[in-house]
Amino acid sequence: MNLRTIVRAAFALCVAGFCAASTAEAQILSNISNITLNASAAQTLTVSVTSGSTVNFTLAQGAAAAGDVSPAISTSWNLNPGLTGAVSLFGYFNTPSAALTDGTYDIASTYVEGRMTTGAVATYTAFTQTNAVGPANGSLLLFTEAVTGVNKINTRSDNLDLQINLAASPTVPASAYTGTLRIQARAL
Repeated sequence: MNLRTIVRAAFALCVAGFCAASTAEAQILSNISNITLNASAAQTLTVSVTSGSTVNFTLAQGAAAAGDVSPAISTSWNLNPGLTGAVSLFGYFNTPSAALTDGTYDIASTYVEGRMTTGAVATYTAFTQTNAVGPANGSLLLFTEAVTGVNKINTRSDNLDLQINLAASPTVPASAYTGTLRIQARAL
């Protein structure tokens, strides 16, 4: 057998069977189909009193009585600065004419004062403002902080100093008075 015959035989075998197997196993790709993935994280805003949730006062006629503790308030947020411009914290009484009561005699919110030296009220101020949170003439803006790309996820802690100032009030009857100061944040 000559070389030419051997090459022809090898080529014929390859075409007939051996090379056909590799052709049958050739890769074929389909078209491409897509899956869209969507994810979202909701904006959050929370407030908690981390200590000092009960404040006691020893009232003094014609004078201011400071609370025995300054509540520590933690305000946390995860906000989109494109949707939210600022976070504000407010304190308010549901019924300003009866911020504290013994069931018969009421102490109005005009006599309850707060200050947050790290916020909007550096000096004692009565809870007599009208704000977006709380009733008219019964709230106090404690702080406002602009939301930017730097602080869009943030937690701040502030102390709220409270006093009941009876310097300009009528005589308060001897009794035990209770009331609830509400703390609420607003992002807008």
